[in-house]
Order: sequence, then C-alpha cells, then structure tokens
Amino acid sequence: MERGINQNLVNDDYIIKDISKSASILKEIKKNKVLLLMLLPAILYFFIFSYIPMGGTVLAFKNYNFRDGIFGSPFVGFDNFKYFFLSGQAFTVTRNTILYNVGFIVVNTTLQMGMAILISEISKKYFKKIAQTAMFLPYFISWVVVGVIAYNILNVENGTINAVLSKLGFEKVNFYANTYAWPIILIFASAWKNVGYGTVLYLAAIMGIDSEIYEAAKIDGANIFQRIFKVTIPCLVPTLTILTLLAIGTIFRGDFQMFYQLVGNNGPLFNATDVIDTFTFRSLVQSGEVGMSAAAGLYQSVFCFITIIITNYIVKRYDKDNSLF
Repeated sequence: MERGINQNLVNDDYIIKDISKSASILKEIKKNKVLLLMLLPAILYFFIFSYIPMGGTVLAFKNYNFRDGIFGSPFVGFDNFKYFFLSGQAFTVTRNTILYNVGFIVVNTTLQMGMAILISEISKKYFKKIAQTAMFLPYFISWVVVGVIAYNILNVENGTINAVLSKLGFEKVNFYANTYAWPIILIFASAWKNVGYGTVLYLAAIMGIDSEIYEAAKIDGANIFQRIFKVTIPCLVPTLTILTLLAIGTIFRGDFQMFYQLVGNNGPLFNATDVIDTFTFRSLVQSGEVGMSAAAGLYQSVFCFITIIITNYIVKRYDKDNSLF
C-alpha cells in the first residue's frame, strides 16, 4: 500500500512538472509572439519547399509514369541507381562537383576573410562604405546576366578577350570548345559573385571582437600585422568553422544556376564542367528519365548528409564549442 502511495506521488509530480512546463512554453510563446510571427514565413518556406517534397524521394525506387502517378508507379528497387552508375557519368559528375566545391570553399573563404580584415583596418568611413557596397553588389546580379556578360567576354567571334588577342596579332581562343580554362573561369565567377556576401559575415564577426583586446595588444607593442594574426584571425576561428561546416555540408551540390548559365548545354565542356545538378536536370528534361534523376538527387543528398555528419564529428572531437551540434 505504501508502495502504491509513493507511485501515485511520483505520478502526481510528473503531471505537475508537465503542467508547469506547458505553462512555461505558453508563456514564452505569448512573450515572443512577434518574433515567432516573423519566423513563420521561413518555417513555411522550408516546410513547403524542403520537407513536403521529401515524399518524392520514392521516385528513386520506381519506374515513374504519368498515368499511375508517384505512388502508383511500379516499384523497381535499385534499378534507377544502376542506370545512373552504368551511364558512365556518375564518377565524372561526382568528381567535378567535389573538386569545384573544394576550390570554391578554399578560394572564397580566403578572399572573404582577407577582405573583411582589410576593410576593418580602413580608417576612412566613406571609403569603407563604398568598398563594402562595391563588393556586395555582384551578389544581387542574376546568374543569367552573368552568363551574358561571360559570353560577351569569352565568345570566339566578338568576345572582348579574342578582340584584344586579334589586335595584338595572336590567334583567337575558342573558350567554349576547350576545357582547360573553365575551372579558373568558374572559380573566378563564384568568387566575384559571392565574396562580398561572405565578407559581410566575417566583418560582422570582427565588429563583435572586444576592442579592449586590440588596445591591450597596442599597449604591448603589437604592430598591425601582429594584431591581425594574433587577435583577429584567432577570434574569427568559430565563425570560420561554422561557415566551413555549412559549406562542406553542400559539397556534393553544385551551384546549378552558375554552371547552367555559364556553360549551358555545351557538350564539349561536359567532362570538365558537368556536376550532379546539371546532369540530373538534363536527364529529366532531355531524356525524361524521372527515376534516374530522382536516384541521382537522392544519391547527392545522402552523401551531403554523411559528409556533414563526419566533418562535424571531427570538429567536435577537436573542439566541442565550434561544432554545429
């Protein structure tokens, strides 16, 4: 009987705790209702465009036809994955996607940190604002416009580069038929468009560094380079780690807009510029292979997930405070 009374007391405690916890949650919701309403569009965006479409991953295992629909089409197991790997393009597009993303991460991160440090050291406010605006502006330019600009610079007949080469007596270069220059072109285009945005993030992190640390370094006789390497860069490590982890999480995803608008359906360049995203798009649009396209997309997503988990685990083993979770 005593045991039954104790059990009832324990159950009552759990109920009281649940009620108080629910009341606390409701209180927090009421207190922060304006902030939660501001967050609602982002939640709806990801729910509609990221979570609901996850039901379509079943297409990777089906021979899709329009009559039976997504869930009524016949199940074919891993045949779509087999077609993807037997197409002969799986290794090429995976290699290109990884190598380009590694190049983007290394070059963009280096330039973003460097420009953020450089701007933070500029004393003239007007020049600093002009520099920030000029760097940030390309981020808002559509890749369609960038593709047109690139074509007018690179095309063999009337392109700017070939016009200069022709004037100087050199032979024209057909960039759209040669693969060797495109890794440089694509990395340059990515840096030109994205460095300004990343610079703002690192600049915000620099602004958050306690000014007393810099004052103490000056008192100790540290020059500008010593302050950068001994104070600024170490204080940027947490921001650098988080942004790099997020970038590594998408290392199996190519920037479809960039690759498609700059290269297009240019067959001679596919070996050097084709990534998983553009390959999937062409498989869907040109050959109508819905199942294989879904299989390629699922393959891409699974490896992105595995990569971020492994990278986060390594960072967590080294420094828990800098890991994502």
